[in-house]
Amino acid sequence: MSLSLSAGRTAAASRPLLGQVDGVTVLSLFVIVLTVVPARFVVGPLGAAGTPAGIMAVLCLFWYISAMITARTTPVRGTQPVRTLVVLFVCAMLASYAAAMTRPLPGLESNAADRGLILTAGWAGVALLAADGIPRIDRLEAVRRRLVTGGGIIAVLGGIQFFTGLDLAGHLAFPGLTTATQYTSLLARDEFNRPMATATHPIEFGVVLAMLLPLAVHGAVYAPEGKKGRRWVLVFLILMVLPMTVSRSAVLGLAVVCVVILPIWPAIWRVTAILVLGVLMVALRAVVPGLIGTLTNLVTDIGSDSSTVTRTNDYVVLGTTVVHKPWLGRGFGTYLPKTYRILDNQYLLSLVETGIVGLLVLLTVILSGWFMARSARRASTDPEVRHMAQCFAASMAVALFSFGTFDAFSFPMVANLMFLVLGCCGALWRLTHEKQAGVTPQV
Repeated sequence: MSLSLSAGRTAAASRPLLGQVDGVTVLSLFVIVLTVVPARFVVGPLGAAGTPAGIMAVLCLFWYISAMITARTTPVRGTQPVRTLVVLFVCAMLASYAAAMTRPLPGLESNAADRGLILTAGWAGVALLAADGIPRIDRLEAVRRRLVTGGGIIAVLGGIQFFTGLDLAGHLAFPGLTTATQYTSLLARDEFNRPMATATHPIEFGVVLAMLLPLAVHGAVYAPEGKKGRRWVLVFLILMVLPMTVSRSAVLGLAVVCVVILPIWPAIWRVTAILVLGVLMVALRAVVPGLIGTLTNLVTDIGSDSSTVTRTNDYVVLGTTVVHKPWLGRGFGTYLPKTYRILDNQYLLSLVETGIVGLLVLLTVILSGWFMARSARRASTDPEVRHMAQCFAASMAVALFSFGTFDAFSFPMVANLMFLVLGCCGALWRLTHEKQAGVTPQV
């Protein structure tokens, strides 16, 4: 275990419990709500913005702003690229909202635009609180560990749903919350159940698992003695359930993780990983006959299957919608699927709703997460921290590619997770560069 992590844990143990209620505590609660509470539940009047995780995300923004009241509690210290990114993103969303208000809007679109501002506030809050509110590497490790634990829980729920068709999450009920009207308990493809656990769709579930997989692998590789077994169990749970979503986006996400992680590993690790993946594929083929073939067809048929053709046909909106409002778009959240059409591509949807400006800002935000994690890797000499940075970069890379395969901002779990990972990349960038400059970390 690295010196920085060990020293951080010693410092944390020496403080009273009350002193440990910090931004990480709030983020940990957010992670629990994000992964365990089904995203299909909402506060009725708020609609898509009223998921428990969405409300908790807005509370993260309130926590962040309230902590800035005094110099002693403010998390804003030193340089932090995520602040600039969040300002750019929020400004792009506000500009899009202002552009939408310059034309007469139907009631549904007007409400959707308002909800978009609430979502934006929540995403900003999660990213800022993670980027500035995580004081040390060991506290970042705590957030990573809790994210992976949540991923293990939903993987178990997904596995049960795949094999039995039983939607355990669907049997939950929460006072004051209602189920989204578009919720379908169980979907199928080629006679296979497509689990979604606490997510709102199998595609979202698969992408979330793909984003969490590299974080789980990091925890297993650098697990302390006595915990390696349970950490590897979490990795295998996520890895086994991911293909059960029967989602092309999830399979491509797994490929992205391999491309980003394997090159930095020693040769023996790479060979072992490839052998393990091969054994898991054989085991999955034996346990679930036909699943591997279905997944192979999903990838090899790209460009000719009905799903791809439908996505290709989405580009008709470039001529009918984008050309009329190219720069700021028609308003974030206003291109309603029930009124117009479903756009299974977040970049295309952002181009329609927020224009060229919004699309460029979104690409900048996601790419910056990758570059911050990679910069943190280069700035650190600690092998464990360097590996953690590469794993966070892999998670952002999954988001970068998967956002082109489905309308990610329409799915609360994956959207919130992306901004949380972005904030963690910012925190890691700040902490590694502070250490490189000899700055004492916050206690």
